[in-house]
Amino acid sequence: MKKITLYTILFLSTICLLPSCDKGFEEINTNKTLPIALDPAFLMNNAIIGSSVPLETMIFELAIVQQIITPFGGVLGGGNYNQDNKVRNQGNWVRYYQTVIKSLASVITETAVTKPGAPDRSNLYHSARIMRAYAFMVLTDSYGDIPYFQAGKGFSENISVPVYDSQESIYKDILKELEQASAGLDPAKPRNNSDVLFGGDIAQWKAFGYSLMLRAGMRLSKVDPTLAQQSVAKAVAGGVIQANSGSAVIRHTSLYQNAVNGLLNGSEANNYFLAKPFVDFLFLKGDPRLRSMSVRYVGAASGPQQAPSRADFTPAAQRGMPIGFDNGTIVAKARLDGLASFYDYSQLDRFRLGRIDAPMFLLTNAQTKLLLAEARVRGWITTGPTAAALYADAIRANMAEMAQFSPASAIANSDIEAFVTANPLSVGNELRDINEQYWVATLLNGPETFANFRRSGFPALTPNPYQGRDVTPFVRKLTYPDSEYAINKTNLNAAITKQGGDKLNTRVWWDK
Repeated sequence: MKKITLYTILFLSTICLLPSCDKGFEEINTNKTLPIALDPAFLMNNAIIGSSVPLETMIFELAIVQQIITPFGGVLGGGNYNQDNKVRNQGNWVRYYQTVIKSLASVITETAVTKPGAPDRSNLYHSARIMRAYAFMVLTDSYGDIPYFQAGKGFSENISVPVYDSQESIYKDILKELEQASAGLDPAKPRNNSDVLFGGDIAQWKAFGYSLMLRAGMRLSKVDPTLAQQSVAKAVAGGVIQANSGSAVIRHTSLYQNAVNGLLNGSEANNYFLAKPFVDFLFLKGDPRLRSMSVRYVGAASGPQQAPSRADFTPAAQRGMPIGFDNGTIVAKARLDGLASFYDYSQLDRFRLGRIDAPMFLLTNAQTKLLLAEARVRGWITTGPTAAALYADAIRANMAEMAQFSPASAIANSDIEAFVTANPLSVGNELRDINEQYWVATLLNGPETFANFRRSGFPALTPNPYQGRDVTPFVRKLTYPDSEYAINKTNLNAAITKQGGDKLNTRVWWDK
């Protein structure tokens, strides 16, 4: 109830930060004398809630990594066809720059120095730096070189067309920010009890900051192993997330809805399906999470026939939609698969994982333990639990998280332990096993799943065979949105030239 009340206050306080209130934006954005009247704590919450991934993750990242797919094109075309879609590739860009980065820039400016007679807000300041690091990781991982050092400075410095910075410089600064901000959090100083992520708990914010530092360090495992190892060591020494209660989770409400719900329970409710590679992986391993997340409307010959009376949740009944088909060619394929129609393929259960108030997991205990397990295998961590123990505990943690979507998704402890016992970390295939489980543990956090897939090379997916694809074998980054070509073309072109083109198969700096 406390969080719902806070969300209501936040909505009333920040309504004109939304894109629909852009009237007069250019004047506001370049006028240094206009005051920022909102409490930084409200702006912080606006940024946290805005960090929940946009619905476009269903169109690009989740299709690229072959978890969720649609056979339909047009506005839904993207990762399902290995094609660009300028209407939809801007989801992360718009969400994070217009809402998250913009709000955090104001929070950081307002709390950087304690003003005479004002309360000490250093913990809010450092928390905002951690959230900013999270947001910029999503942006640079998605697009490559981006505006970073000058981003969000329209109010403070009249910078309306920021320059693009190299991903290398961005990551090095992110690691510095996370180290300083995490260390700077102080439980002896006033806390921001109204924050919707951790309720002002300083220990949890610290663990989040160091866990994000671990993630950022591991992202550099191919391009700069030395810096990666140093960053991992610092993160572990600082103290990372140890339990599910410390995971960074956005709790949505009927007011602040999970954006994925907009497709899964909106006009496209009948048109998104679990992809065959993902369903087959879970089924062949006897993974109880398949029952927790999937549903098949057996015998459905049309969208309206996807009715509760046809719902089957048993793993043996699930049939993932194959990759590489459109709404014309999938019809014959469904017949060959013995189905009534393509509406008969399995779906992510929109009434559990796709609910309006379904949680969004930004960074979790399970993900952190999997990264620690990989670091242990690489020899970057030499003390503490073994890689095998970390791997097993990560699976336990992720399976336990399923209950947060719905009581109907909860997995019995006996089933969890049976799976862990039957699927230990295999000697000689540790990196494969760990990163396949990371693929599962980041379901619905499309930007993170996509990033780790590129970094690790796992799971070893078969490239999308769609005949009309723009790129092969895999999409490596999202292209820049048309808005940047219109308003920041000079700086954008310089970045494109340096990176080797604005193409779906252009690799970002750390993806070597």
